Amino acid sequence: MTSFDAIIIGTGQAGPSLAARLAQAGMRVAIIERGKFGGTCVNNGCTPTKTLVASAHTARVVQRAAEYGVRTDGGTSVDMPAVKARKDAVVSRSSGSLEAWLRSLKNVSVYQAHARFLDGHTVDVGAGSLSAERIFIDVGGRPRLPELRGLSTVSCLTNETMMDVDFRPEHLAVIGGSYVGLEFGQMYRRFGSRVTIVEMGKKLIGREDADVSDAVRDILAAEGIDIRLDAECVSFARLPNGIRVGLDCAEGAPTVDVTHVLLAVGRVPNTEELGLEKAGIELDARGYIRVDDSLRTSAPNVYALGDCNGRGAFTHTAYNDYEIVADNLLNGAQRRVTDRITIYGLFIDPPLGRVGMTALEAQHAGHKVLVGQMPMSEVARAREKGETQGFMKVLVDANDSTILGAAILGVGGDEAVHSLADAMYARLPYSAVQHGVRIHPTVSELIPTILGDLKPLA
Repeated sequence: MTSFDAIIIGTGQAGPSLAARLAQAGMRVAIIERGKFGGTCVNNGCTPTKTLVASAHTARVVQRAAEYGVRTDGGTSVDMPAVKARKDAVVSRSSGSLEAWLRSLKNVSVYQAHARFLDGHTVDVGAGSLSAERIFIDVGGRPRLPELRGLSTVSCLTNETMMDVDFRPEHLAVIGGSYVGLEFGQMYRRFGSRVTIVEMGKKLIGREDADVSDAVRDILAAEGIDIRLDAECVSFARLPNGIRVGLDCAEGAPTVDVTHVLLAVGRVPNTEELGLEKAGIELDARGYIRVDDSLRTSAPNVYALGDCNGRGAFTHTAYNDYEIVADNLLNGAQRRVTDRITIYGLFIDPPLGRVGMTALEAQHAGHKVLVGQMPMSEVARAREKGETQGFMKVLVDANDSTILGAAILGVGGDEAVHSLADAMYARLPYSAVQHGVRIHPTVSELIPTILGDLKPLA
């Protein structure tokens, strides 16, 4: 048995930075990775998908070139093997540099193995066992495979296996109308595939307000994507040259024949086969590791960070988990998970930047809500770029004048929303944002204008 001060299981967004921080503080650290370094974000999440989104955006710009007075008389095409090769190169650099960095760190030992708990302080790594005073779990998640009739009879893709695709599917059915499904659906439509998005709920991205979901639907439909909602009973059957997807929708044909199917119906945590029960680590009903506000598990010396704890499911929340744990352990801070404000993006084009509450959440929480809105067509930057789809919406508490939340769906929305996040963390009154001067011409410069025209939420 080899002893360390800390053991970290997994190299997602939290694990490597935590290893470096603890090692810098003089601790001997073991970090264990059973697969590719970098976890979901680097290998089949943010890094590759945003690289593909960039290629798809370029294809779309070329398709619209005539609108900007640019001629493409020589013809254009999408070289899918080249698109994949570019994505692979970006991923390889990111994963490879992370591994090399970890192996270079003083006081850090890297193990490539599958870790299993033997007790609350000891893990088995195949060729031996490691022990430590503290253990940190950062094992991430994977695509959920739903129980759907006929699914076992056909071959389907997930966001992970989509990384191996170097061709353009003739007709891609995307099962799931949320973040992953919408991004892939739009990108492959722009690559030239026919795309049908199937959502079991009554609207796309069900956690959003209806106006946001409807606007996203309009954006995708305008590009020729077929969207099927209320698909309460989805089934699959093999065809000689493809797959028949059975639908039970309120509108539209009962079946659609496609060449390929992408399953994008959520994720599950990688918490099996870790021997968590031997360490007294409890899971919730969905298989996520239960943690308290400081990310400590039911085993007092074990922490769970990132997707496996069910407290964020984003790269930025996983990294913030690391910051919370490190600051509390090394600096005696009292940081809590519940102190952070919800913030995320949907990286279709144009993107959605979201922070804080939705209007529905704010009402349910008992707030008296004021709302300011503006269509992107009134934003000079959007008109100049020829990208006027979407709108901006900001929610304010009528009683204390603080900002409750915002949705910016449009060009630059994923960046513009951060200035509101800063004001929310500082608990500034909305007037502090309203009275600030912004650069022209930008998207952010219209936020003060929106705040100057607040109305009660209907």
